[in-house]
Amino acid sequence: MSSARRSHIIAAMALFALPFCAYAQHEERHMPLADAPNIKAAEVLTHADSVTLATDSLQMTKKKRDWATWKPDPKRALWLGLVLPGAGQIYNRKFWKLPIIYGGIVGCMYAMTWNNQMYHDYSQAYMDIMDNDPSTASYNQFMHLGAKITNENISRYQDLFKRRKDRYRRWRDMSFFVLAGVYALSVIDAYVDASLSEFDISNDLSLRVEPAIVNTDYQRHPLRSGGIGLHCSLNF
Repeated sequence: MSSARRSHIIAAMALFALPFCAYAQHEERHMPLADAPNIKAAEVLTHADSVTLATDSLQMTKKKRDWATWKPDPKRALWLGLVLPGAGQIYNRKFWKLPIIYGGIVGCMYAMTWNNQMYHDYSQAYMDIMDNDPSTASYNQFMHLGAKITNENISRYQDLFKRRKDRYRRWRDMSFFVLAGVYALSVIDAYVDASLSEFDISNDLSLRVEPAIVNTDYQRHPLRSGGIGLHCSLNF
């Protein structure tokens, strides 16, 4: 068989099979959804439908916090109070406690600074009055108008400056400990306040106090064996 005749046969077979291929592609494009159960939802939904579903899911996850039923976490309030004084109270939404806390902190810092300055001034005055050097007389700024230090009263002023130096040093140290106490109380208050947020304060809690006669049995006489007291009853 020659090559020309073989080419004619192949071309005739291709022309014969072309209509069947075109018909198969046309049926595949118009296949109904009922005949294609394995098609994924992402291939059927449009881009707008996908955006709508994503928006709805975000709205369901981001719900508004109900402050009426919200309860603080005691551990978080504790750590916030340790990091920053008053942060635990802010977390517990007890804003009215902030002026008390920061007022105590500022007052303690002012007292500590002022007492420290007075301590250094009296320390320098005490050293000047003890060295017997007339050129160092910083103690004169603490003297009353018209008062002078002489050999007769120098021992009394030495003792006076020493006692005042020690007093202001003691007050300075006390101010530091009070400052640490205010900081510790702010942390404890934040933790306890958050812990008591779940405490039952319903109307079922009640305390009743009423007078009562208590039998002591100290004497056999019925009128002398009793005593007057208070009877307390707690309902919860």
